[in-house]
Amino acid sequence: MSVCTTEEQKAQIIAAVDLLAAQATELALNIHANPELSFEEVNSAAALIAPLRAAGFEIEEELGGLPTAFRATYNSGKPGPVIALLAEYDALVNLGHACGHNLIGTASVTAALALKQVSQFLTGRLEVIGTPAEEEGGGKIILSDKGIFDDADAVMMFHPRDKTMVVRGGLACVDAVFKFYGKAAHAASAPQNGISALDAVIHTFNGINALRQLFTDDVRVHGIITDGGSATNIVPAYSEAKFLMRADTVKGLAAVKQKVFDAARGAALMTGARLEIEEGQIYAERNNNLTLAGFFQQNLEAIGVEVVPPPLKGGIGSSDIGNVSQITAAIHPYIRIGDVLPHTPEFAVAAGSEAGLQGMLQAAKALAMTALDLCQDDTKLRAVREEFSNWQSKQ
Repeated sequence: MSVCTTEEQKAQIIAAVDLLAAQATELALNIHANPELSFEEVNSAAALIAPLRAAGFEIEEELGGLPTAFRATYNSGKPGPVIALLAEYDALVNLGHACGHNLIGTASVTAALALKQVSQFLTGRLEVIGTPAEEEGGGKIILSDKGIFDDADAVMMFHPRDKTMVVRGGLACVDAVFKFYGKAAHAASAPQNGISALDAVIHTFNGINALRQLFTDDVRVHGIITDGGSATNIVPAYSEAKFLMRADTVKGLAAVKQKVFDAARGAALMTGARLEIEEGQIYAERNNNLTLAGFFQQNLEAIGVEVVPPPLKGGIGSSDIGNVSQITAAIHPYIRIGDVLPHTPEFAVAAGSEAGLQGMLQAAKALAMTALDLCQDDTKLRAVREEFSNWQSKQ
């Protein structure tokens, strides 16, 4: 009996994804047409679970205590690595899938379904982990803290973008809500009796703006006023602002956060308002496993996708994949779906376009082929794990 070469095995994976293309397209467009916000992705999670359950994956719902998180597992019964493909599926407020999470989740599910069709080539355990609330709430952070990724030898996902890049950094970030409590008064007849919570918010913005010249180049601080009062003739008794702070590392972020919080505290002191601070999850910086990214690039190029180097600086956002990358070997490559940037109406359109769907299928093929590399080649798996171990020893 002849034994399939790796190239022949990968050809079968490519063919399997092609056969799944119609199903994947329907799934991605369904999620795109019915966007759900962070921690509310009930229908999106169910839609992604359904084909995995039908294919015989073992399903765990409400993973880590999160109602819309899940894990779908196929155990080959043979010794080998634990490979996790991550699915995202939350949308943005007022913009829908302007970050393309409908494509991300569907690509990982399609890759897993294709691998299941060639299960005779697999070793170890294959998982699809549904990770809700990437945009708001840090689902992967919560799952990381609960040990969900501790057993994984490699974690992979893709993200749509305007360029195909297999390595791209990610800033550490944290959000915070500043709630100021003042005292209402008639703004014309008795303003002296009031304490303006809105003035406290405005002074917070001014204080942060005064800090900007002192921040290092990697730092980003951006905010909005979410409540500025209810009437112009009433001194606002309550006002609220939300800020997002970013820096190269969690350590650098801590210093930025302290300065921003002090600006808010100073504004409260100036105005006499009382301040409450609600701090969100800390998204860690990204540790890209370059070895694993290299294998992913080889597989992309093998199916005719051109990969470009990332910009030398700038253009970096944040994601909770950074927290996962502190635990195990991880990659978060990007695949081009058009001349559009995330978090814009134009990107939302692209995430439901022919180019978006094509990028999703390219990602599914490369994810599945890279998983096969780790199952079939102990040398590649060791190289990935050694890089992570070497990085970990330096932390």
